[in-house]
Amino acid sequence: MNQPSNLLRLAATAVLATAFVAAGAATLSPGAYDRARSDLQTTYKGEREACSQQSGNAKDICVETVKGKESVAMAHLQYQRSGDAKDRSKLNEARYEARYELAKEVCDDQAGNAKSVCVAQAKATRDKAKASVKLAKDVTEARQDANDTRMKADFEVAQKRCDAMNGDSKDACVASARARFGQ
Repeated sequence: MNQPSNLLRLAATAVLATAFVAAGAATLSPGAYDRARSDLQTTYKGEREACSQQSGNAKDICVETVKGKESVAMAHLQYQRSGDAKDRSKLNEARYEARYELAKEVCDDQAGNAKSVCVAQAKATRDKAKASVKLAKDVTEARQDANDTRMKADFEVAQKRCDAMNGDSKDACVASARARFGQ
């Protein structure tokens, strides 16, 4: 497979990915997901094969770069498919793990203390990114808990207002309050 074709296919996939992210809560249909996944696998397989033309650590760096890009692209595709916060966290994790693995591979070009410092720096960068993702997840969960508590409290107030009514109007009031406050 030629390189321009791969680049064109990758660019088209990226445009498609951007369109779905821009659409917000849009999710991929199973067919679109399967086609995009297959396209990504084909693209990255070709890129891995191109790495075989190199040798030594340059080849290792090339392979690690491709593996990282593929991992991030697949996680991004899964997030587009579901739109779940869990898959968003997996996407962020794939990003920092890919950067970490590549940084470790780059460190192999060094020796002695310089290599140890390089690896330690790569690990520290990964750990900081991991902590940031965890913090964002915790904040998101705390916000969701607070919103749930507010909705429940507002529902209880609305329900008390409905208690003053009778018959069909009370039933309609309660049904409306349940729908408004997700209860």
